[in-house]
Amino acid sequence: MKHPITRRTALSALASAAAMAVPGLALAQADRPVKFILPNATGSGVDTITRTAAPALGRALGTSVVVENQAGASGIIGLQAMAKNAPDGFTLSVVSNNVVIFPSVIKNLPFEMPGDFTPIALVGATPLVLVANPQRVPSTSGREFIAALKAKPDGFNFGSGGTGTILHLAAEMFVDEAGVKARHIPYKGVGPMVADLLGGQIDFAVVALPSVQQHIKSGALKAVGMCGDKRNAAAPDVPTFVEQGLPGYVIDAWFGVLGPKGMSAPVVKKVHDALVTAFNDPAVKEAMAKQGNTIAISSVEQAQKAFRSEMERFAALVKKVGIEPQ
Repeated sequence: MKHPITRRTALSALASAAAMAVPGLALAQADRPVKFILPNATGSGVDTITRTAAPALGRALGTSVVVENQAGASGIIGLQAMAKNAPDGFTLSVVSNNVVIFPSVIKNLPFEMPGDFTPIALVGATPLVLVANPQRVPSTSGREFIAALKAKPDGFNFGSGGTGTILHLAAEMFVDEAGVKARHIPYKGVGPMVADLLGGQIDFAVVALPSVQQHIKSGALKAVGMCGDKRNAAAPDVPTFVEQGLPGYVIDAWFGVLGPKGMSAPVVKKVHDALVTAFNDPAVKEAMAKQGNTIAISSVEQAQKAFRSEMERFAALVKKVGIEPQ
């Protein structure tokens, strides 16, 4: 027996057709999670930020949010994986300024930045701090730390989450500004690097404050100095390197959201609106403040311009500290 087409079923059919025709509407109504593929390991600053905001992002997007870490090759593996997905808003990535450093430090990059992606927003900045294993480099201040490194040239090493990352560049900038020598040991992610720093296999590193706050508080790691131009409210007792005699050493990490190339304007708007809502959620704002993160969400247009201008700025820094493309 055929069922008659009622006004209700006709309207339902029209709504379904509209959802398919307008990707932003489909994103809001689909019973399917939005996946954030992170090109960073668990425990990194970007990972902490994303997982903190995930519940609020899910509510703003009208669906659940899944966070998937795909670290490796300094973050290239995760970015490639994300870029291969359909530009429908269901696969996104939270990234640090690593992504605009890559073109200057990696030969034969398997994608164009930002041309092979859709920048959606710069979300904020996270503070960087230089931390040391206190058993390996005992010191009570930045000046003592620098003196210890100078007294033993080539006797110390530092770790990073991978060659050419913001943490690598920030540490190389410190070595350059302080006039010291230290050997770089790259890791496949921040988590393994911090584990070895705690274990004494490496001596120091520049890291995002949220990823090591607990270790600083416990005394397992010594916070030598903040890398920004002013102290951070989440670690008010840690002086900047500017205060400790290195006025030229100022660097922070920003983070933003990307999608695959070709995302439509309705989908981009939907995701951007969700970011604004989620990061203004009171619980998220409080958590970000405790981590020391500063939230300032750009417009889509500002993000697209910033990705290109930041590539130029970091290219100059890479050249200054002498990192050779690999």
